[in-house]
Amino acid sequence: MISNTITSVITGDIIKSRTQVTPETWIKVLKDSLSFLSTDKTSWEIYRGDSFQIEIKDVHSCFIAALYIKACIKSIHGLDVRLAIGIGNKTYEGESVTESNGEAFIYSGETLETLKKEKQNLRIKTNSPEIDEALNLYFKLALISMDSWTVNLAEIVKLSIEKPDALQSELGQLIGINQNAVSTRQKRAHLDEIMELDFMYRQKINTLT
Repeated sequence: MISNTITSVITGDIIKSRTQVTPETWIKVLKDSLSFLSTDKTSWEIYRGDSFQIEIKDVHSCFIAALYIKACIKSIHGLDVRLAIGIGNKTYEGESVTESNGEAFIYSGETLETLKKEKQNLRIKTNSPEIDEALNLYFKLALISMDSWTVNLAEIVKLSIEKPDALQSELGQLIGINQNAVSTRQKRAHLDEIMELDFMYRQKINTLT
């Protein structure tokens, strides 16, 4: 089926997945995170053991989706994830996400290879070099914090994205800590600044669509 609509794709792989004694743990976490982002199972796939791809049809939500996947994976001690965002047209819809094609899919796949060479963990490619240059600089700066998240910080980011309207006290009840501890962890994770980056990302992407 030819659709020719603009879409976004995240291609990623787990860093240091082979150091885990029980890979079932992170595979379940990855599956749960992708399922949370899309209930349509044909829109995501895990392949080659520790690689995955997911189509996020709402291009404005792609950065927060990448952020969520990173928080989920970093909630497991010793793990991290490389994430390549591609935004562009979709010219062919296959039976699975890895069979679909178009700019978004090509950009995302090519960018993941770039990340491996540059040892960077988040990057975007669109059909606008100016937008790419700006957002990739912001991403590089945000990664100074995000790559350093501890398990506890990643957990609070994950919960904050899952329940955006919850009070800090309500988030705390879910993991057995008080409101002050939630506030402290959100600050240490630089969650407010990262949410500002999400707002900036949405504004930039708006000029593409």
